[in-house]
Amino acid sequence: MSRRFFSDVPIQSDQVTLDGSEAHHLVHVMRAKAGDELILFDGSGWEFRARVLTTSRKAVTLEVLSEHARDLELPIDLELVVALPRGDRSDWLVQKLVELGVSSLLPWKTSRSVAEPNAKSLARLRRQVIEASKQCGRNRLMQIQDPCRMTDQLDLDPQALHLIAHPASGTDAETTTFASLEDGFENYQKLVIGVGPEGGFSDDELKAAMDAGWKCIDLGDRILRTETAAIAIAAWCMFKITSVER
Repeated sequence: MSRRFFSDVPIQSDQVTLDGSEAHHLVHVMRAKAGDELILFDGSGWEFRARVLTTSRKAVTLEVLSEHARDLELPIDLELVVALPRGDRSDWLVQKLVELGVSSLLPWKTSRSVAEPNAKSLARLRRQVIEASKQCGRNRLMQIQDPCRMTDQLDLDPQALHLIAHPASGTDAETTTFASLEDGFENYQKLVIGVGPEGGFSDDELKAAMDAGWKCIDLGDRILRTETAAIAIAAWCMFKITSVER
């Protein structure tokens, strides 16, 4: 059986009850029975080895056998601020960002955005975070923040490096590349990287970001989809951060 399940209630005692979709999956898909063992996590960075005690149609009660801290997070917070693509492409993007160790995703609303996240779609994306965390072994959940308009969320965190992806050919602003960032970026406590919609940022949006102190970064000559750009950035950052750490 799939061994990892998520408890949406902090695990603080020697028994825990799963309900909702996790219980449904355990009972009706995995056919769990008393005595089966599995791994629980609650987003705190800990893993819990547990044994099924009882099952019903809508709930599973488990005994916690042991616990240990197993934190797989990157040593530097990595936040992506993205004008999300539509539908399944957003789901897929969220799954990959979780796997790559991104700590936070902030949906940006821009003048050319093609998707307008609402309560229902955000709930779906947050469920994708849980499913991807179960698969990849992370014990902390990537946070999906409430959407905001891009120009309302450009203030700089003094402990963070802020980059915004935009092709050099598309702006008169000074543009850097990842190669030029190889030395020194690990001295920051956080990386914040903005990725625009398929139509790109408007001139006014890009100017606002530059005026606020964001650095424009070029991802190459080819035009990338939003999700491709975000994943490429996250993968490069994960590689560089973990290389420095080791």
